[in-house]
Amino acid sequence: MTASIKFVSLPTETARAFQAGGVDANGQVPERHISDGDGIPCRHCQQDVAAGEPYLILNYRPFPAPQPYAETGPIFLHADACQRYPEVAELPPVVAVRKLFLLKGYNADDRIVYGTGTLVSPAEMQEAAARILARDDVAYVHARSGTNNCYQCRIDRA
Repeated sequence: MTASIKFVSLPTETARAFQAGGVDANGQVPERHISDGDGIPCRHCQQDVAAGEPYLILNYRPFPAPQPYAETGPIFLHADACQRYPEVAELPPVVAVRKLFLLKGYNADDRIVYGTGTLVSPAEMQEAAARILARDDVAYVHARSGTNNCYQCRIDRA
């Protein structure tokens, strides 16, 4: 039996803090840039930042606290307020148009559950995430770029 899933974007409170100039996981103010319209996926609304729109680049740690498995890395975020992608099972728009993702399961202590890492296409993502979440030792899944390893979103049981 597979688990029902939901995609979980960057929390609105976190996005607004960065958009207001709050510091990132490196203690730095996010960099502000203007999009050329070529693949700048916002981790809050899960839409690409359109050409000519401002966006932020920042270092994000999608874990509650630093520890050996708490990876940090660059993410993009609209510089201005955007609406958070709802917590639903449907693929987020930016996920559906990308080619490859790395899924990894984590336990309740926010540690990687070895053996869960898998590269998937968007067409395979929902089924693969549900399969990982069906394991009793997995609390949640992270989806990362399969080519650059950038954090995209969290996947939870619905």
